[in-house]
Amino acid sequence: DRVLVRIKDLTLEKADQEVWVRARIHTSRAKGKQCFLVLRQQQFNIQALVAVGQHASKQMVKFAANITKESIVDVEGVVRKAYQKVGGCTQQDVELHVQRIYVISSAEPRLPLQLDDAVRPEVEGEEDGRATVNQDTRLDNRIIDLRTSTSQAIFCLQSGICQLFRETLIRKGFVEIQTPKIISAASEGGANVFTVSYFKTSAYLAQSPQLYKQMCICADFDKVFCVGPVFRAEDSNTHRHLTEFVGLDIEMAFNYHYHEVVDEIADTLVQIFKGLQERFQTEIQTVGKQFPCEPFKFLEPTLRLEYREGVAMLREAGVEMGDEEDLSTPNEKLLGRLVKEKYDTDFYILDKYPLAVRPFYTMPDPANPKTSNSYDMFMRGEEILSGAQRIHDPQLLTERAKHHGIDLEKIKAYIDSFRFGAPPHAGGGIGLERVTMLYLGLHNVRQTSMFPRDPKRLTP
Repeated sequence: DRVLVRIKDLTLEKADQEVWVRARIHTSRAKGKQCFLVLRQQQFNIQALVAVGQHASKQMVKFAANITKESIVDVEGVVRKAYQKVGGCTQQDVELHVQRIYVISSAEPRLPLQLDDAVRPEVEGEEDGRATVNQDTRLDNRIIDLRTSTSQAIFCLQSGICQLFRETLIRKGFVEIQTPKIISAASEGGANVFTVSYFKTSAYLAQSPQLYKQMCICADFDKVFCVGPVFRAEDSNTHRHLTEFVGLDIEMAFNYHYHEVVDEIADTLVQIFKGLQERFQTEIQTVGKQFPCEPFKFLEPTLRLEYREGVAMLREAGVEMGDEEDLSTPNEKLLGRLVKEKYDTDFYILDKYPLAVRPFYTMPDPANPKTSNSYDMFMRGEEILSGAQRIHDPQLLTERAKHHGIDLEKIKAYIDSFRFGAPPHAGGGIGLERVTMLYLGLHNVRQTSMFPRDPKRLTP
């Protein structure tokens, strides 16, 4: 007669009901004729009491106390109102009085890491001498680390970003496409590609879905997006680079000005931020307990600065840099702090980048030959999207490729795709893991990649 329920649904409304819960044993503590268990499902937990009485013998209490941590159990019992708030549990107003307990899958007694250590803020560990878990230990034992309330919250929120991305763009009339990840030539004419054996020849893992997004625009789809893996063979061992990440890519034809696309992308991100605030407060607060951070701030409409304005702000702050010099990572972060101080936003657009620092396919600014119709978007002072109006004229595209010293034969298919009439269009690519990291104020993209790949890590 008992109903299978989720721990997060065990509230005072369920008091005095008989229920059945499948969960993991988080902790157990025997005390005389009683055993207190903490049962865990994802980021939610509840205290369960096994006590000698009508439904439990001494042997059952002993049995419950000896179940190893992380074992999966079925628990049948009655939900009771707690006499006082249950500290350390998400369900603080009720507890579960156990009548039967069954072990479904037993965990080995020795765990590679303790989940309580893995969710402890580093500062607290340093202050009282308790253990915290370093990043390599977490990643080497990722299955255990992903069980922590913090990891569960991070990846539930990341799922929400994908959902909101799709919802928003479909509502705006975009079509989702799936693009090849095995390609015949480097997607962007660069060298940072992974080569793979392809029957009697070689192929490459796609650095970007850009060629195929643009081909769809040429095929009159007008507005497209895709969600999928992106591969970069860059030996970058930084806090924000991965060799494989999830790209949220957008491409769109426009009628009058490429800012139509910029505004559409910016609004999409704003809708994601608003959706996260509305739907994922529990997850945001769960992550904040271990990694405290100021709430993410953004403006509507999104702040858009020209590159020259950003350079001027940096120079006022004492940075020496040229008009056509690209932003270094430290200068990116400094500019983010300056923008936050002046405009009170963590999200902004930097427009009109110097042509010299952008890829060959970037449309030059018709009003100024030294600048381009390109833009980056930033969260908390770090770039999360790089985009531009694309050159859709094959002759100009050929000239720009030659100027950059690119072998025309290697990008012949790319240039040819514009020879049969192509509308003006623009787009950009967003890194999912980076957006998750920066929205939550985390410090390393490996925290937001479920099974990260970087130059030094290929397992698990």
